[in-house]
Amino acid sequence: MSYQSLQTNLADQGYVASDDLAVALQLALSLGRPLLLEGAAGVGKTEIARTLSAVQDTQLIRLQCYEGLDASQAIYEWNYQRQLLAIRASAEDGQTGKAVEDRIFSRDFLLERPLLAAITQDVSPVLLIDEIDRADEEFEAYLLEILSDFQVSIPELGTITATTRPIVILTSNGTRDLSDALRRRCLYTYVPYPDRATELAILNARCPDIEAQLAAQIIGFVQKLREEELEKTPGIAEMLDFAAALMGLGIADLTEDPAILQSTLTTLLKTQSDQASITPEVAGRIAGKAA
Repeated sequence: MSYQSLQTNLADQGYVASDDLAVALQLALSLGRPLLLEGAAGVGKTEIARTLSAVQDTQLIRLQCYEGLDASQAIYEWNYQRQLLAIRASAEDGQTGKAVEDRIFSRDFLLERPLLAAITQDVSPVLLIDEIDRADEEFEAYLLEILSDFQVSIPELGTITATTRPIVILTSNGTRDLSDALRRRCLYTYVPYPDRATELAILNARCPDIEAQLAAQIIGFVQKLREEELEKTPGIAEMLDFAAALMGLGIADLTEDPAILQSTLTTLLKTQSDQASITPEVAGRIAGKAA
């Protein structure tokens, strides 16, 4: 599949990918390498994994990273409650020793978490490791074996190798530096906020009934708003919420009702300080430039 074909298939699912991103995805697919997407929150990094799973007609398995994430939550753990019940049942039947141990430490009692589940599917899934920069540095070491050899070592069972190789997408918001070892195992691309033409195409793809004038004003307003000093810069999802709110209220021009425009900013501004900084006067000024 060429990157242009992939780009078209993504667009059919409502995701407008730049040439650079489409090429990176195509290379990740053809080379079987994990792809690390880095960029600000809200630029569509997570959405690309969802859309790719739809294009590939395969399952999406997501691992949401956070501080303190460890192997038992990400790779596997034993079903201790079932093991205890099995031990009691075995004791009642007079079974003890190695036979019981072998039984309770079998695959039947193993709980597969996202990383193990991703390598044991019959059809290659899309494995999304989301916001890897939020996890501790120690957790990256757990990933290296999987991203290099696509296998998991379990002391009681041995090494479980991949039934199929998952399509791996990692995302990072750049809140901390990732290890060189992790970066070397991945292809890499930076995902910026979309330019005006791309974001307008995204809006038209997601809201095909929107009027051309209003669509142009929305994109102009949001892109100008991102230039303000904000704690949380609005992303693509917030832009789409803003558009849906305006269309739901029957607004055809951003400058026609400053009070309604101000009320709809709740879809774009997600902190008290940001809402306080974008006063009606500031919003009116931005809307005037976007008109």
